[in-house]
Amino acid sequence: MRFSLFVHMERISQEQDQKQLYDEFIALAKIADENGMHAVWTGEHHGMNFTIAPNPFLNLIDLARQTKNVRLGTGTLIAPFWHPIRLAGEAAMTDMIVDGRLELGIARGAYSYEYERMVPSMDAWDAGQRMRELIPAVKRLWQGDYAQEGVYHSFPATTSSPKPMQENGPPIWVAARDANSHEFAVSQGCHVQVTPLWQGDAEITKLMDTFNAACAKFPGTPRPEIMLLNHTYIAADADDAQQAAEEINRFYCYFGAWFKNERAVSQGLIERLSDADIANHPFYSAEAMLRDNVIATPIDAIARIKTYEDMGYDEYAFWIDSGMSFERKKASLKRFIKDVMPAFE
Repeated sequence: MRFSLFVHMERISQEQDQKQLYDEFIALAKIADENGMHAVWTGEHHGMNFTIAPNPFLNLIDLARQTKNVRLGTGTLIAPFWHPIRLAGEAAMTDMIVDGRLELGIARGAYSYEYERMVPSMDAWDAGQRMRELIPAVKRLWQGDYAQEGVYHSFPATTSSPKPMQENGPPIWVAARDANSHEFAVSQGCHVQVTPLWQGDAEITKLMDTFNAACAKFPGTPRPEIMLLNHTYIAADADDAQQAAEEINRFYCYFGAWFKNERAVSQGLIERLSDADIANHPFYSAEAMLRDNVIATPIDAIARIKTYEDMGYDEYAFWIDSGMSFERKKASLKRFIKDVMPAFE
């Protein structure tokens, strides 16, 4: 099993300086690069200070100049916000600039807040259909002279300009949860990225079972890789783990509030959640976070992640977004690199 870092600029308060947050994003990515992690992943979001990431290609190109070894991944682009010709060209140009280190993660998106602003009247089902039209088109544009009469995009014969540096283009990863998404990814020769969110080991097992079933449905297709994206905090001791669980619980309360799209948003910041809001959430709690995420001292984290390796996961993405301070994120990441990763060499 290899390890990667999944990271964004997180902003939940007007007091947080955005340039400082970006510098901290770069610093975490450089730690990953300098200490043997496989990749750094960052996603796409719009109008949300919760995850500031309007175009991950910009971040990855900057990271390419400040790192030497890590693969550089979009985790993930939001398919319905892209025209296939534009995505094929921008991804290819990025791949060339970063010397062939690009990994292209693509998803349908999750937040109706973004859908309302970028593609009004679109729902999640429609977004998924757009993704299913987009990915084959991008792959064919990389090959060149491809014309399309699609439901969402039609165009005469076109070639991606430029072409990607990597032969056949950067590896494509599809964010998948249900069986149809897994089957689409496998049938298209794409790798699969899954996240249990707050749902724990039962969901991690279910996602692997769904992936295996999809692979079995296409026996003539080479088995793709599968990456597990999971909230992780490597604690110094039990008290430190408890604090991290409380912080990650707060993160998920904000995540849920953004997802429900019911609270007021001003200047990119959602209406503040009170301590009572956090405490009264019907199923998020610090105790649940300890149970359902890898929030543990190194020896316990190793044992738990070993079970994911045994299931067949090829890559474990350390999801560091948590709302906690930069210093706490950095300390956890360094403990992961020093005390957890060597057990998998």
